[in-house]
Amino acid sequence: MAKKTDSDNDNGIIRQFNELKKKHPDAMLLFRRNSFYELYKQDAVKAATVLAIEIADRMLPDYKRPVKVASFPQSALDIYLPRLIRSGIRVAICDALDSPLKKTGQDKAENNDRTIKNNTDMGKKKKEQGVQEAPDRTVENTVDVKPAREKKSKAKAETKAETGTDNEVKTEKKDEQKTEAAQQRKPRKPQMVTANGEKVTHGHAYQSTTNPADWYFTAKIDGQQLKPQKMDASDLAAYQNKEMTVPQLMERYYPTKLMPKVSEEAFRMPMEIAGPDGSITVNKFNVYKEKDEQRPDFGKYKFYVQVGDTNMSAVASRQDLNAYFDRVATPNQLIEKNFGERLHLKSAYEKYQLPEGVDPKGVRVTKDRNDNKWKVSVDLGEKGQTSRHEISFDDGYSLFKTKTATREQIAAKYLNTEITGMLAANTAKVEKSASMKM
Repeated sequence: MAKKTDSDNDNGIIRQFNELKKKHPDAMLLFRRNSFYELYKQDAVKAATVLAIEIADRMLPDYKRPVKVASFPQSALDIYLPRLIRSGIRVAICDALDSPLKKTGQDKAENNDRTIKNNTDMGKKKKEQGVQEAPDRTVENTVDVKPAREKKSKAKAETKAETGTDNEVKTEKKDEQKTEAAQQRKPRKPQMVTANGEKVTHGHAYQSTTNPADWYFTAKIDGQQLKPQKMDASDLAAYQNKEMTVPQLMERYYPTKLMPKVSEEAFRMPMEIAGPDGSITVNKFNVYKEKDEQRPDFGKYKFYVQVGDTNMSAVASRQDLNAYFDRVATPNQLIEKNFGERLHLKSAYEKYQLPEGVDPKGVRVTKDRNDNKWKVSVDLGEKGQTSRHEISFDDGYSLFKTKTATREQIAAKYLNTEITGMLAANTAKVEKSASMKM
């Protein structure tokens, strides 16, 4: 005869636990029993570690061996459930079902009750059939059937009318209570007010349901829900430890929402901007999504500008897109930032500066005789010499034709990363030789 396994004896809660665990092996199962939540076997061990609750070996009615059980009151669910979720555990709450043996006993008891009731009803019916009245009295009673029916129908109609009136009264009372509750409800106090007077509420962090490792921050501005932003781990830890406030998170993830808005007049076209040879007329400026699948920037949002007969486009950064849609940057500023070098604007090259300590006299912009292209390089003296980097037509035009860019700015644009690396390597070499001498 085959030996029975533990699964053969699982007739109650443990059977339910094993079946659900097979379907959801990565979930922690919380079984609701009476006024407690219970966890079994490996779930109990894990929960005891995370929640710091007691664990014990208990004998369950439908199981022959001791089982590890951890439990806590239902009133503590709001405390323990967030802790489990924050630990990266997926939790499933289950209702314990009665065992098949108990259920069979209950069904038998119900069937017995029904049999007894049916026998009693049959006895009553036989007695009523035995005590029938004489035919004469039956004929006499038929005369009063119609009036009796009319009385019953009137009574029913009156009852329905009264019921309808009561329902209307109840509905009116509920509406009055809702109105009073709405009047008594105070508006939510804003967590901060922006420079434009807009109220920030409902700022909070929440965990992703699809990927528990990801957390998002979101808020409402004047009742409008903002698009959730994925949080950095350091920001999340600071927020959970109350070291970072909602206003700080707003500045971190929604900076343009807090900036002062520019006037709508600044967006009227055409407009004039200062160019290298006088004012430049901008006829159109907007945002569009690239739909050409053959382009490398397919699907990205781009700025489009029309200056005279020239049409230009450039991929827009997320920060610039937010500034455009939130109306906190003028088209003039965005054009200068994204198209300034192509328009040969002097202000576009001011951001390029050589690292401190680099002699500007070492900058060389020459034409390569091999490929007939203009290239820039920097001689750092004892620290070495950079490679020769080709410059674009627009940069060459700004350098030689409009004079809106300097040699140092061109060198900084193309070679700053290489120069910084060479300076760092030379510093490390000097420190190493100094330490060897000591």
